[in-house]
Amino acid sequence: MAGALVLTVLTGCSGSGPDADSAKSGGTGPLDRAEPLTKLSVPAAYDAAKGWDEKLGWVSQSVTTLPVTTVPGTQTVAVMQAASNGYTVTARSGSSGKVVWRSAPWNPPTPVEGAQGDSSTDGAIEIPDVMGFEQDGQRYVVAYAHGMRGRDDLHEGVEVVRLALYPADASGSSAKPVKEIDVPVSAGPGRIRVQASGGRLLVAWGETGSFPRSSATVDAATGKITVYEDANKLLPQCEKAAACNSSRVMAATSDGPLVGMGGGGFGIPGKWFSDSIKPKQVNATTGILDSWNGTVYAAAHGYVLAGWNTGGRYGRDDNAVWSVHDLRTGTLTAQVVCDYDIPDETSASRDYPVITSPDGRYLAAGPLAFDLQTKRGICLQGDGNRKTIVLASIRDDGTAYGAVRDDSIGSDTEPVPAQLNLRTVTGDPKVLSVGTELPYLTTPDDSGLFITRNTDKDIVVSMRPGR
Repeated sequence: MAGALVLTVLTGCSGSGPDADSAKSGGTGPLDRAEPLTKLSVPAAYDAAKGWDEKLGWVSQSVTTLPVTTVPGTQTVAVMQAASNGYTVTARSGSSGKVVWRSAPWNPPTPVEGAQGDSSTDGAIEIPDVMGFEQDGQRYVVAYAHGMRGRDDLHEGVEVVRLALYPADASGSSAKPVKEIDVPVSAGPGRIRVQASGGRLLVAWGETGSFPRSSATVDAATGKITVYEDANKLLPQCEKAAACNSSRVMAATSDGPLVGMGGGGFGIPGKWFSDSIKPKQVNATTGILDSWNGTVYAAAHGYVLAGWNTGGRYGRDDNAVWSVHDLRTGTLTAQVVCDYDIPDETSASRDYPVITSPDGRYLAAGPLAFDLQTKRGICLQGDGNRKTIVLASIRDDGTAYGAVRDDSIGSDTEPVPAQLNLRTVTGDPKVLSVGTELPYLTTPDDSGLFITRNTDKDIVVSMRPGR
């Protein structure tokens, strides 16, 4: 999900939708029943009168993820629905909404204890999810779920994350996965993450946050599982560091894992390390202990975003250097100086996801934005006068959408929707009308995917084409 952007996802009863009884049936959405489009207030780049909607009536009001995804490099949008005999994945074609394929019912493992929401998950319910990704030119939609395999009255079962891989170009009304892979894990509800930001599936578990410490990579082509039992042993630089603990795998690539070292420093074993790819104005080490400089924020679309301290041996100053690097080679692509706090090197959490435009030219995370073609960065962090803007989505033309945030102490001001132009030096931010919905995802044909709740509190997925 789009993290802390209040205006981006599930901001209350925006829009209007069909009746509650049909929504809660868990079936396919209004497109198949020719119901009126949900009324949305969208940015001027989108046509609110065209497109399609699909309700997720089975999804609780308190969840940690949303079962809707796009497939990289395509117009495909995939949505998971619950049915009486399992879960189905429906793939639709961009703004037309035409059903390209639908899966046969898929049965995930039995949910773990507490998956229905308890104090350990702050009441959030753990549900199956769906994700689009690409590995070596082959595109997939993966359905996944956390649960117990083989649990019954006579057996305790084995805790796993089950991955069901569907080709993105599947066909028919009962498509079956080309592979089902069970990754053994040990985690409470809500403490697993599945991602493919480096071009390989990475299953991580055992902590809340985006990057739990225990992890395994999965090769979608062969089904091979590689478990990383101790990330502290993956980079030789960790052995020589004064303090190196809580290292974690941040992404899985064809060349190996991208490792963020606890205490600072990062790289791909045997390929490159952060001291050789750092921006020129920062030191390779920092702090009294001469710890390795450089912290991975996250990876996306073949790039890695990193933050660097500039305070030298005796401390850090306020203005960190943020840089984007080619994930395969480590080559520096773009950088910007910005007073946005670098995450603690031992933390599994990040404030915002890394997002990109569909073609990968533009990349952003919260108040950081980059044009990777012109190699320019933009800092949108507040400076005491100018307010912070955090980004939610980006179109291929450089138009970005986000929220203006009031950072003043004690402020309870609601975020204000904003639009930016990342082709400019400053981003040229403009405030949008109150109540404007922001796209959750964008597609190569300039359509936008919007997530709202209707008057019955049901989640509605809405695709609106670009004008």
